[in-house]
Amino acid sequence: MENRIDLQDEGMVARYGPAVYRLAFAQLRSKADADDVFQEVFLRYVEKAPEFQGPEHAKAWFLRVTVNCCRDVWRSPWHKRHVPLEEDLPFETREEWDLHQELLKLPAKYRTVLHLFYWEDLSCNEISQITGAKPTAVRQQLSRARSKMKEILEKEGVHNV
Repeated sequence: MENRIDLQDEGMVARYGPAVYRLAFAQLRSKADADDVFQEVFLRYVEKAPEFQGPEHAKAWFLRVTVNCCRDVWRSPWHKRHVPLEEDLPFETREEWDLHQELLKLPAKYRTVLHLFYWEDLSCNEISQITGAKPTAVRQQLSRARSKMKEILEKEGVHNV
């Protein structure tokens, strides 16, 4: 069975690739694992050839598949046996890097909702569809994540939160 990538597929990679990679990296904290998830997400896209009802539906599909692939990585026996190396990360400013480092101190469920809400500009209902949680649970996780992040930043001496 031969899969061919056409121009439409390349356009999808260009359009949704950055969001997929950012989310994978935010979840897995490893460039190598994020690269693997990125490839897996777009391989599934090529294999399944889903029909999208619009750009929002496509973005939601890509982010949902990314979350699922990240969960698969976390559950794998291999992941439990290795320690990620420190790497240079794709952040535009030092402030983004510092914020990312603080974000890594949060549990995964809080990192996910914060990332999807702030970096991907998704609503609580959209996050709910992607994560499989109820909208009220997403709002509660978002509220708790903000509180925990504020505590972390205040401990680090950042008071303008």
